Amino acid sequence: MSYTLATLMQQRAALCARMSWLGLTILCFAWEAWLAPLRPGGSWMILKALPLLLLAHRVWLAEVRALQWALLLAPFYFAEGAVRLFEPAPARWCALLELVCGGIFYISTVVYLRPLKRAASAQRRRDTSA
Repeated sequence: MSYTLATLMQQRAALCARMSWLGLTILCFAWEAWLAPLRPGGSWMILKALPLLLLAHRVWLAEVRALQWALLLAPFYFAEGAVRLFEPAPARWCALLELVCGGIFYISTVVYLRPLKRAASAQRRRDTSA
């Protein structure tokens, strides 16, 4: 019974991770293209969406290695949102959304990966003791 609950929790966490990664990707692109670019007409800051796009397919498939790499990237987007939260109104709302998407992605990915990492380390312990 607890196994199915853990699996259900992992499925929900994976879904949250996918949706927040997609939201973060779309937000980063739209923010610097139309919503509140640093310079009128857009800026090179639009390239911040490139790492998100490169990992998007693998994150969508919930591949463990890709999620680990994405976890390394997420704090940078979270930090940018925290810094740009103090800008004027349109950028402030984009920064708030970036904080929300980055935070949800980070937490849900950790929730998804934790049982997998525990199972892998338990398997390693069994392999070395045998």
